[in-house]
Amino acid sequence: MSQHNQFSLLKERRFAPFFWTQFFGAFNDNVFKTALLTILTYDALSWTDMNVGLLNNLIPGLFILPFVLFSATSGQLADKFEKGKVARYVKLLEIAIMLVAAIGWMQHQLWLLIAAVAGMGIHSTLFGPVKYAYLPQHLRSDELVGGNGVIEMGTFVGILLGEILGAMLVVHKPWGIELVAFGTIAIAVIGWLASLRIPESPAPAPELKINWNSATETVRNIRFSSQNRPVFLSLLANSWFWFYGAIVLAQFPLYAKDYLHGDHSVFVLLLTVFSFGIGAGSLLCERLSGHKVEIGLVPFGAIGLSLFGLDLYFSSLAYVNQVEVDAWAFMRQVGSWKIMFDIVMIGIFGGLYIVPLFALIQTRCDPKHLSRTIAGMNIMNALFMVVASLAAMLMLKQGFTIPQIFMATAILNGIVAVYIFSVVPEFLMRFVAWLLIHTVHRVRGIDIDRIPETGPAVLVCNHVSYMDAIVIMAYSPRPIRFVMDHNIFKIPFLSWVFRTAKAIPIAPAKEDPWLMEKSFIDVAQALHEGDLVCIFPEGKLTRDGEINEFKGGVMKIIERTPVPVIPMALRGLWGSFLSRDKGNPFQRSFRRGPFSRLEMVVGEPQAPDMVTPQNLQEIVKNLRGEWK
Repeated sequence: MSQHNQFSLLKERRFAPFFWTQFFGAFNDNVFKTALLTILTYDALSWTDMNVGLLNNLIPGLFILPFVLFSATSGQLADKFEKGKVARYVKLLEIAIMLVAAIGWMQHQLWLLIAAVAGMGIHSTLFGPVKYAYLPQHLRSDELVGGNGVIEMGTFVGILLGEILGAMLVVHKPWGIELVAFGTIAIAVIGWLASLRIPESPAPAPELKINWNSATETVRNIRFSSQNRPVFLSLLANSWFWFYGAIVLAQFPLYAKDYLHGDHSVFVLLLTVFSFGIGAGSLLCERLSGHKVEIGLVPFGAIGLSLFGLDLYFSSLAYVNQVEVDAWAFMRQVGSWKIMFDIVMIGIFGGLYIVPLFALIQTRCDPKHLSRTIAGMNIMNALFMVVASLAAMLMLKQGFTIPQIFMATAILNGIVAVYIFSVVPEFLMRFVAWLLIHTVHRVRGIDIDRIPETGPAVLVCNHVSYMDAIVIMAYSPRPIRFVMDHNIFKIPFLSWVFRTAKAIPIAPAKEDPWLMEKSFIDVAQALHEGDLVCIFPEGKLTRDGEINEFKGGVMKIIERTPVPVIPMALRGLWGSFLSRDKGNPFQRSFRRGPFSRLEMVVGEPQAPDMVTPQNLQEIVKNLRGEWK
């Protein structure tokens, strides 16, 4: 992926048929749902006498109810059976549901259409675990973020185009109803044809016995997921995003009609800019993450969701138009572009928030249990979205305006984000590291793929500045346990970062023999648990830019726990403000500029029985070269 654009996956059979299968599923869902919501919003009297605001929140709730009821079963099916076959059966079910919906459209039977909404919820429930468990089977680890980004982009483009087409077709005179009824059947057939090309995806657990009791299986799935704390908190964070999105999107029809005084084309415009934002944010993850799972983007996304959610409230108050307008006239109104900007930024930060979460779940979950974990996530998503529908309905009954609902949701998002990132500070720590290397430096990684994706190893690196560990941490595809001087470990702010990263402080034997022995015990335990451990064998920062003599600590580590040793070198940090330059650090930092270039170079792994401090020092020196 470092040499290929993420869109190149669309040319490959291992990805393209699956992409188009899920694309047309999302597309058809939204053609149907949006057509129904549009006709109820703008022509309700000919269909029902129920409150339109309640229907606009009830219909999305009914769509996601099957996720609560059937996700546990669908996760088991995806783990037990070949995923291509499951996808094809699901697409045949979609055709049958759209045939039922066509009868409802032609006979003006609202409750038959609502039953079809629940049916499409069942369709999406069955396909969900397949969707996210398929990717790790066919994509390399360095393709996973890009592949997830393209899938999320495709999903939201499908949603966008479906919403636009559904809203436009249903109001087309005189054949709108017929076009929606038969168009959704045609789209379902196209999705089924695409599914025929999905390559074989072997079942990870073919021996699995299906537990048809959805309640007990749901509890078992969630209990299993909770054993892996980072994964479980990622599931909760993912579900919270769907709570946020469900509340915001459900308000768009009445927001466009009653607050912006727009016709259905304004509603479509709002959906368009939101979906564009989600797609753009999803694709940006590939560039901003450096082709790896970068969970530091999750807090970045959460901050944006709250800030622009709050700003949408104030932008709504500033909009003063009282005359009914279409999309073109709306864009000429004072304040309209500010509203659209806020909505597109909510979408962009939503994409930055959700894509790394999916990638983290896929890479840190037990592969044999991945589909059931995704199913557990879908259950939580559904519960959160049902609660979102109920919360929105309650707020409307309590007299909240729609802009006030936007504001309340943004504030809740900030509270939830603070909680999640305080419980699993790895998210926030990676955000701080990511932010530093993208504001202070332009970092380039060389041969990063030499760091193993799994299993223990000792990383050794030259020690140039107080930022060394942060740079390595931010560029590594995996969490790292750092062994560092106890004095550096105590530096304000950096200490919090290192504690969060579970760094291991060490002191010379003459200063604190107990701490030194404890450090080697902690290192042995970390390697036994399969972690990466990084040490700076010089034992101190360089004062002249040259590499100091490597001490023997690495030998004590590999004598206790023989694991591969991976040499690394940092280039370009010498002379920065946080290095021990004998000259004027302010002058040199200013001369280097705010976005100075640095590189992290990874050497070939060394067998533990071939390692000596001297040859490691020579390898690191050669990796660094003449550039300090």
